[in-house]
Amino acid sequence: MPDGLQPDLEEHTVEIEAAGSRLLGDRRRVFTVVAAFVLLIVGIYVLLPKVVGLHDALRRLSDPNWAWIAVAVLFNGLSFLAYAMLFRGILGGPDEDHRTYKRLDFSASFAITTAGAGGVALTYWALRKAGMERRRAACRMVAFLVLLYSVYAGALIVFAVLLRTGVLSGEAPVAGTIVPAGLAASAFGLAALIALIPDDLERRITDLESRRRTSKLAQRLATGPAIVASGVRTAIDNLRHPRRGARAVGGALGYWASMIGILWACFHAFGGGVPLGVVVQGFFVGMAANLAPSPAAGVGTLDAGMIGAFLLFGIPSDTVFPAVLAFRIVGFWLPIVPGVIAYVQLRRQVNGWQDEDDRESYTIKSKVTAEAN
Repeated sequence: MPDGLQPDLEEHTVEIEAAGSRLLGDRRRVFTVVAAFVLLIVGIYVLLPKVVGLHDALRRLSDPNWAWIAVAVLFNGLSFLAYAMLFRGILGGPDEDHRTYKRLDFSASFAITTAGAGGVALTYWALRKAGMERRRAACRMVAFLVLLYSVYAGALIVFAVLLRTGVLSGEAPVAGTIVPAGLAASAFGLAALIALIPDDLERRITDLESRRRTSKLAQRLATGPAIVASGVRTAIDNLRHPRRGARAVGGALGYWASMIGILWACFHAFGGGVPLGVVVQGFFVGMAANLAPSPAAGVGTLDAGMIGAFLLFGIPSDTVFPAVLAFRIVGFWLPIVPGVIAYVQLRRQVNGWQDEDDRESYTIKSKVTAEAN
């Protein structure tokens, strides 16, 4: 995460609050958003295949094995449950008597997960509204992402080795196994180095720069690395805790396994024949396309990355195209409607938290006034 992490997230939370109020208060705007999503789906999954000459893929997309599509939808539901479990384990915190932790029960965790679909800014907004202070919320967000993507990186390494050694069947191109495994190992090394950054980095830099005009700038630049390092250590500490660690790791493993399950079921819906090891490795390699800038939350770029990954592993295009497009429909587009519903419910829940805080604040002020008199 970049330097100035907290200010950036705070700005996004303000935008989310304002945008949410405008959206929910204007039915025409809601209709416009829904219509835009529908048009985007039509453009990507109907018009684009015709333009680039993928008529067969489009035809096959309309004639899947619906039983396997139902399995894919089931895996999609499991992915949200697993993500909520990870959220509860890491972001809820270790102090079960804390008011914030009680507010972030499994129901709230599931609502946040469904409404935000993994979005960092919305999740941070929900944590702040639940009463978590800024630095702790940012630290927990980092720990959450570190644990989630540690499983991702670990899987890249493990399945690359299994494919290259022939333990799992399927093609094992260097670009799809050794290269991503090397990058994943480098990411682990970088995370280990970041964990060594001291907690009081900001204070140390401030002390060194105390007589210079650049003191405030240096402290601000140190905030990001310090929070990231604290988040990495928090993730490691959670792994050491028997109950929290099992919940968090189980949630992370369950989330990625469910996402792979969606893709596996979609391949079967269009004929199957893709080795499991290739499905797993191709999925994780293709997911790297999320790193590419996209104005539409990965729409288009992730599709292309996933398709390219499986073509790299030698899977026929007439199998890859419909399976990946179906995977994106089930895993990305289908949850949009329940996500909007969950967001409305989440805002109501947040308003309830705000009312509780207001009543508590009023009670404290009343006591202080009474004691003063």
